[in-house]
Amino acid sequence: MDTSGEVWSYRPATHKTQHHNKDRVIFFGPKSQEVLRPHLLRDETHYCFCPSEGERKRRAAAHDRRVTPSGQGNEPGTNRKSSPQRKAGECYTPDSYRRAIHRACEMAGVEKWSPNRLRHSAATAIRKQFGLEASQVVMGHAGANVTQIYAVRDQAKAAEVMSKVG
Repeated sequence: MDTSGEVWSYRPATHKTQHHNKDRVIFFGPKSQEVLRPHLLRDETHYCFCPSEGERKRRAAAHDRRVTPSGQGNEPGTNRKSSPQRKAGECYTPDSYRRAIHRACEMAGVEKWSPNRLRHSAATAIRKQFGLEASQVVMGHAGANVTQIYAVRDQAKAAEVMSKVG
């Protein structure tokens, strides 16, 4: 992560088009930096977002909300399976990230959605404000044809054009 400029940049060690000798750079503006900054205060060999760390924090918060006095009932960690089927890892994978979102949606009682919706929404917003090429570059697409799949066309623009040309 290069945090030296006004806009930060990150070049992942591996990405899905590296075998085509494509370079991948992800940029972070002020809003993203604000979210990431606290997570960068760790050893650079560790992941920014760690499921096992999140699980530890969740369990600690549950313990703090505990109503039953200490010494009565289960003590923290005593009612855990010795070999759980699912164990929080040191980093999110695309599948674990999606599953975490699905579980959160179920717990909140809202419609289930997937992480790719964020990407589609961002591509559409960028295309609407800055144009197709900007959206293509930010999304890291080699061609505009892929970006057009991600970024929904702006129907309002067509209506505006037709209102002016008849």
